[in-house]
This record gives sequence, structure tokens and C-alpha cells, in this order.
Amino acid sequence: MRSSRPRGRSFAALAVLTLALAVPLPATATAVEPAPAIVPQPVSQTSLTGSGFTLTAQTPVNVISSSDPDAAGVGSYLAGLLAPATGYTLPVTTTSQPASQAIVLNPNGASSLGAEGYTLNSTSTGVTVTAYGAQGLFRGVQTLRQLLPAAIESTSVKPGPWTVAPVQISDSPRYSYRGVMVDVARRYFPMSQLKRYIDQAATYKINTLHLHLTDDQGWRIAIGAIPSLTTVGASTQSGFTGGTNWYYTAAEYQEIVAYAKSRFMTVVPEIDGPGHTSAALASVANLNCNNTAISPYSGFDVGISLYCLSDAQHVSNVSGFLTTVIDTVAAMTPGPYVHLGGDETPQATSTQYNAYVSAATAATTARGKTVMGWHQLGQSTIPANSIMQWWGDADDRASIGTSSETEDVQFVRNAVQQNAKFVMSPSDHAYLDLKYDSSTPYGLTWQGYVPLSKAYDWDPTTSTAKLNGTGSLVPADKIAGVEAALWADRAYAGSNQLPTSTSQFPEPYVYAEHMTFPRLPAIAEIGWSPQSTHNYTDFSNRLGTHGPRWTAAGINYYAAPDVPWSSGGGSGAFSGVHTLATGSQALDVPGSSTTPGTQLDTWALHGGNNQKWTFTQQPDGSYTLVNLASGLCADVSGGSMSAGASIVQWTCSGGTNQRWTVTPVTGGHTLTSVKSGLLLTTASTTNGALVTQQAGNGSALQRWTIG
Repeated sequence: MRSSRPRGRSFAALAVLTLALAVPLPATATAVEPAPAIVPQPVSQTSLTGSGFTLTAQTPVNVISSSDPDAAGVGSYLAGLLAPATGYTLPVTTTSQPASQAIVLNPNGASSLGAEGYTLNSTSTGVTVTAYGAQGLFRGVQTLRQLLPAAIESTSVKPGPWTVAPVQISDSPRYSYRGVMVDVARRYFPMSQLKRYIDQAATYKINTLHLHLTDDQGWRIAIGAIPSLTTVGASTQSGFTGGTNWYYTAAEYQEIVAYAKSRFMTVVPEIDGPGHTSAALASVANLNCNNTAISPYSGFDVGISLYCLSDAQHVSNVSGFLTTVIDTVAAMTPGPYVHLGGDETPQATSTQYNAYVSAATAATTARGKTVMGWHQLGQSTIPANSIMQWWGDADDRASIGTSSETEDVQFVRNAVQQNAKFVMSPSDHAYLDLKYDSSTPYGLTWQGYVPLSKAYDWDPTTSTAKLNGTGSLVPADKIAGVEAALWADRAYAGSNQLPTSTSQFPEPYVYAEHMTFPRLPAIAEIGWSPQSTHNYTDFSNRLGTHGPRWTAAGINYYAAPDVPWSSGGGSGAFSGVHTLATGSQALDVPGSSTTPGTQLDTWALHGGNNQKWTFTQQPDGSYTLVNLASGLCADVSGGSMSAGASIVQWTCSGGTNQRWTVTPVTGGHTLTSVKSGLLLTTASTTNGALVTQQAGNGSALQRWTIG
């Protein structure tokens, strides 16, 4: 993940091969501008004249029959994707010839398309996606959804019309590995939230889900032969203790793997070691040198643990443990990789570190899996064609070729000599847990701030080169791809200090979405699109049209200030005058007061002006709520980041403490403060119940009907 050299991880230091597929235009078509704003940018994209293809309730999703058993599933997936917003139950058919006036999915394209390449042709007579198999169809479907209005992402019926922009596209990925890592060890993600994140990542053609399953703060995968790993090791998270179900059972893990597979995403399980092992050391006594289990750890430090590898007996203990764990995880994971960690072990001697790598790699290769690990693993002997994940930074690059090369550079050199391949995750560009700027409520700053422009402004071929871009340590043909990393070291509001209450922690999905969007699409474009298309101004202009899509989907994103976000509007917006009710109680200004600072309450719904709110969509897709009686804005008092802070009415200023993200949920919507990430909550269902902000808990008191 991270670093064995000082870099501000402890609280004390916390200060802050592309193939362009030529498809000729129809003789009657001429190019027009502007092109639809697609992310990642396709290899070739040409807008066409004409009105485009408009879906109706009778439009079939026509899958051409093939030998690929997964192709029909892509058709069903697409129909299900379109159903909530359109209200249409589109028929999915399988035929040997394409239907007319249909969305045609043809998996029988030329092999030159590759596993993920596709072509897409949209005219007034229909849409055809052609690929060499189901995976390419699925990638093409993600482009197709971006050719429809933003409101297609809504979870409730919208009026449409649902017209696919007329366009011709030929596309294939730059790299075969495009991943995102989720740290479920520090902050446990419930199954439903992890699936939500998988869907969001798949939208931008991410094809690998790296799960950081074990760390000091928690063990998240059940190992049947060692039940203490979950009864003890899963009882903590960073900031939390006493858990009994903060892990994935074997059945749940297999469900995650299957769900990811249905989105053509490979799961990479990470079993970290020889450091980041406190959860294991608390669960299995003989992994400790004194054969006594340590206490479970719920803090925030790193570099604090190490398997006992100082004598032959304990090396044998660790080896046996790793064999059991890796055998179990590998048997449940059909993908080719097992990630063995390998970072942040400052207290390990070379002998100890090598003993871990020898045992872990032997267990992995014995199961027929490819070894993957952080680039530090390269200091030891590793199997040829192992995958090293580079998370180094500009300081490492600056040292290349000098007399003071960093250890990390030396480790990369050693791995390259052993014929390793690399996934690039430079921490100063691709770490999603780093703050955007000083106003970001969550995350860290040990690499400085990582605004969207910095997340976009790098090239995998020079991420292990000197600062002038020359002398890359890793040859271009040894770069497997890219990965964004969502660590959860500081997944709470007010992360410039250690938390004082668990109420500072929003639901994991709130943290994940705010830190991921818009930066994951930037890294996805680096992994997918040709380097020749790389241009931040063009990217930000295209990305700006995705804000309304994320709003419609209920994604709690960060509105980067240098992006020209579309205003939204249209069928996906809530702009206008509404009441907000939870059950029969409405958000209310007591006594129709016009005094700034008056705390809002809930009262029996009567429809008076003091219960009516003008929703105005902001450039980031959030809304201000202005009371019709007082003309004042719903406001988090004092801009507080704390759960329990009062929601008052105040003179409208446009501040983030007066902006609310509306997220559809079952039975209504939640309203999340853009400032704090906490939810609009009423205290009870009785008249006069006071309204505050609280961490999401699924309560009906946080679920609002917009009337």
C-alpha cells in the first residue's frame, strides 16, 4: 500500500498494444459535431447525422446466437439496466440474424477485436454492438449507456425520451489489467455496498477488483480450518471494536466473486504479509514469537506488526498457516492471481522477509495461481511472470540513476531482472484515499493533495522513469496495466485528527463514492484509452456531462472545481418546489419563523409554505433547499462535521454546508450534506422532533419522500 520510509502515515506525523479498428462510414452518413462525451475516450468515435435511435417499450434486445454462453447474460443485464428509468421491460431475444428496430448484441465479431474490443453503430434504425465474445459486448454496453440521456441512470421511472445518440465507435483497451482496490480490512464494506461499488466501477470499464482482505485492523475472509481468524480477527475495524459479522463467509465471498464475474470483473484477493498482520497475530497464537496471541487492534497506525520468522519452528508455523489460508482462498477464487502484500515491514530482516516470500509464493504457485504483490516483494526471489504493483512516487523517480537510489527503485530493478510484470499505482496519482484539497472531509495528505487533474496527469510508461520521462525501469511490454487504490485509513469526517466518536464515520459507500468519483474515471481512461488521446481539458469537458448521471444514480461524488459540470436539469432533476416527508411528518420551519439560526423540525404534513422547499440543482449535482416561507436555506449549523449537529435555516451563501446530495433508496431518498457526508435525520415521528445530521444507519428517520 504504502511506505516503509517516513511519509506521514502515523498520527504523530499526520499534518495535514492498442488496435485502432477502422470502420467505414455508411455512404449516406456524414460526420457532425460535437461527439458524445464518452469516458473512457474510445479509440475511434464519429458522430453521425440523423435523429438517433429512440427506445420504446417494444424495442427488443436482440442477442445473436453464438458459442459464448455468457452473451445472453449481457442482453439480460442491459435490459435490467434500462428498466428502472424507462419503465420498460424490454424483451431479450436470441436469434441467428439481427432484428430490425432493435438493440443488437453480436458476439461473433472478428478475433482482431480482442477479448474486450467492440464496435458500436447507432442510427435511427437501431443500435448494433459487435464484439468477439461476451466480454467485449459488456464493454460496449457501458458505452451505449453513455449515449442515452443522463436520467437513464435513475432508479425510478423518468419521462424520457430515450434516444441513443447517432454515432459510430471502434474501441479496444490499451491495457488488459484495469483495476480498483478496495480496503475492506480497515473499513468493512457490507455486501450490498460492495456490489454497488462493483457496478459503479464496471461503468468505466474497470475489469479487476482487488480486495485488501487482511490487515492489522481486521481479517475479512472466513477460513474454515481456522475459525478464530473471524471470531477474533474480524472483531475490529479502524475505530471500531466488538464486531461479530465484519467478514465475508465462504458463501458470501463466492457471491462477491460471482457478482464481479457477471460484470466481467476478476477478483484479486490480498492476504497481506509479513507485516499488516495484527489481526492474524490476535487470532493464532503460534504466529507470535512468544506463542501468545496479541489483543485485536482497532487503531490507525501502520508498520506495527510482523509474523514471527526468527526461528525454524515459527517459520514452519507461518508456512503452514499461509498454506491453509492461500489454499482456501485460491479454491474460492477462479481468477489467476493471489496478492501476497509485502509492504511496510521496516522491522523485518532480509532473512525473515525472504522466509515469508518463499512460503507465500510456494503456497500460491502450488494452487496454480500467479503471484501478485506490492513492489517491495521484488527484493526477494519471486516466480517469473509475477505481478508487482508499483506505488512509488516522484521522490523515487528523482533518485533513479543517482548514487542515492531509494530502496523501492532497487526492488523494482530486482523484480524486472526476474521477469516480473507490473501494475502501476503511483501513490501520488492513483491513491483514492488522498484528499482532493484542504476541504476534503476524509483521507490523508502524506503525498500532498491529489486533485482530479493530478489523478489524470500521468502515464504508466513513465511512472518508473526519471523525472524527465527517460530511463524507465520497467519496459513498456512489462506493464500489465493500472490500478486505483481506495484505502480506508481515514474513512471518517475530520480526518486531520484521530476520531473521537464512531459517529464521524459515514457509511462506507458514502466515503467510497466521494473519494472515487471523479478520480476513478480518470484512472480508468489512462488504462483504457490511447495515450495519444490524453488531454485533461478534453477529459474534464467530457467528464462534466457525467455529473447529472451520477446524481441520477445517487452517487455521492466530489464536484472538482475545475470541471465544467453540466447543470443536470432535464428528466433526472428534482429542481422545483417540494415537500420533504418522512412517513407523515414533513421538514418544517417552526412557526414559519424568518429568523436565521432557527433549528428545523418535523411536523405533521399540512403543505403550508413553511413546509415547502425550493430545490435548486448546483453544478455538482447537489441541491440547495430554500424555504418558501422564510427564503432561508437548510444549513448545517456552523458548517459542522459532527454527527448530531443541528440543521437550521440560514441566509443562503452557496456553501457546501447548504448543499445536499439526493440519493434514491428503497422507499424514498436520503439527503447527504456535501460538507460533512452526514444524512438529514429527524429525531422521531412526533410533532416538533428536531432535525440534525447523523451517520447513515438505514433508519426510516433518514428516508425522505420528495413530494
